[in-house]
Amino acid sequence: MSKRMRLLLILFCMGLGAVFLYPTIRWYFLINPEMKAMANGTREEIRLSSKDEASADIAALRELSADSAAVEAPIPAEYSFLIDIAKEHYRQLDKKMPAAWTLGAVLNGFNGFDEVQTSIEDYYRQSILKLKETRNRILALGLDISGGLNAVLEPDFTALAETAGRELTAEDRDAALESALEVINNRIDTFGVSEPQIRKQIDNSILVEIPGEADPERIDAFLMGRGSLNFHIVDDDATQAVRDYSARGGEIVDGQPVEEGILAEGLTALGYYTKDSYGIDQFIGWIAVPETPGLDGIHIREVRTDTDPNDLSPIVTFRLDPEGATMFQTLTSDNINKNMAVVLGDKVKAYARISKAIPGGNVSVTGFDADQADDLAVVLRTGSLPVQLGVRSLQSVGASLGADTIQIGLRAILIGFAAVFVFMVLWYKGAGIIADIALVINLFLLTSLLSSFNFTLTMTSIAGLILTVGMSVDANVIIFERIKEELRLGKGRAAAIDTGFKKAFWTVMDAQITTLIAALFLSQIGKGPVQGFAITLAWGIGCSLFTALYVARLFFDIGTEAFKRQKVSIAWGVS
Repeated sequence: MSKRMRLLLILFCMGLGAVFLYPTIRWYFLINPEMKAMANGTREEIRLSSKDEASADIAALRELSADSAAVEAPIPAEYSFLIDIAKEHYRQLDKKMPAAWTLGAVLNGFNGFDEVQTSIEDYYRQSILKLKETRNRILALGLDISGGLNAVLEPDFTALAETAGRELTAEDRDAALESALEVINNRIDTFGVSEPQIRKQIDNSILVEIPGEADPERIDAFLMGRGSLNFHIVDDDATQAVRDYSARGGEIVDGQPVEEGILAEGLTALGYYTKDSYGIDQFIGWIAVPETPGLDGIHIREVRTDTDPNDLSPIVTFRLDPEGATMFQTLTSDNINKNMAVVLGDKVKAYARISKAIPGGNVSVTGFDADQADDLAVVLRTGSLPVQLGVRSLQSVGASLGADTIQIGLRAILIGFAAVFVFMVLWYKGAGIIADIALVINLFLLTSLLSSFNFTLTMTSIAGLILTVGMSVDANVIIFERIKEELRLGKGRAAAIDTGFKKAFWTVMDAQITTLIAALFLSQIGKGPVQGFAITLAWGIGCSLFTALYVARLFFDIGTEAFKRQKVSIAWGVS
């Protein structure tokens, strides 16, 4: 590969790294704490905040609009986002654009203050939800550095005892809890949360500590039902009866109307929910279905998420096992022109009429937003919870390391890096500068990779990062010493560099690959801090090999061929 192509490849990697790293830089340095706090809230909190902000803004705009001077003045900067919305309204109404965007001109682009308030609320909602998405693409900080979320889960053995048909023994409870711990571990790992702390406590509760600025709503995703989605044929007559009863003010408790005779035996009333613009479940109405599903979710095998090509909405696609495929074909063929409900937990998430039999065992359902579709797929892949778990308490926890300890640790890291940089320059002169540049690129690419995977950085991960720096410098030292040996033999710059890199190649590869093998085993077998250390080290080795054997070599070649250097600045008394 030519030098130009190698340089373009390095620049491409650097540019891609900048794209990956930008969300992390933006989150920690460019977003104010108040906005971050809102993005870390639940969707219900985001809705309330957006509505409150919109109400406050519309009150201020009403007051300004009563002042004729303010109406003719440019719109205040804090409301400038309304200009783009007003422009779009002008275009839709085919109205002439105003010469200047005064407050009056902007307000004339809306059909009353109610429409203005709706637009303001949409603006705040989209801004905060976009920040929420950004948070899922950053290099997060672990419990020991920045704290996180602490949840205590309480098991409910009632349903398990009913299924077993007997009173559970202590051994039964322990076995169920151990299985639940394994399922939660798998789910949290698959959801992309790195280095969680999960352990059983003396009172049989389960403590889950999730590092970083965790979203409380994710806890619900981890515990989603029993990991099963069921299909029910809707009883239309009973559904209408339940809705009429509810409209009269009737109360429904645990799926059954308080007044007898509304539902026949064997039927239950479930709520039908759809997502609003904030991604929050909104109750639409009651639907009556048999208590026993027409098809149980245990027959679901492969799960994936797709996108509807017509409206780009998320679709969850299931592949049923052979028995389930036969049952589903029979279920749909026997109930053509009837409605079928897709039930997750105790909520109807999809509700559609069966127009024809569905053979083959491939089923696609809608009714989920993108996040819920992905979460559902994870839950179905990782299996069912053997025992129902409820959230006893949910709270934020502080970092286990004090601020002073963290500052001292960071200072030590920076001093260590500076010492390595200075040593390389003093000992290897110009070649040391190349090694330092390669080391900076190495750290940049490594942090970019970790950021793209929403990795959680803890003190053990930082230890892996520091070890990576040491191994990267070690690789450069081996290469430079080989080059020095060739120079002492009287070879010229080009020959010494070429031979030095060739001789050092397998020595460097042996050292890095043996460490990489250990890191890969640790990343697969280890959990928590051990896994974080191993992942950081494994990625760091890959970046070190790239920068030591590829980036550093390019700098030497450019000096030889582009700048026509005849000597190598690599050591005192050697050239």
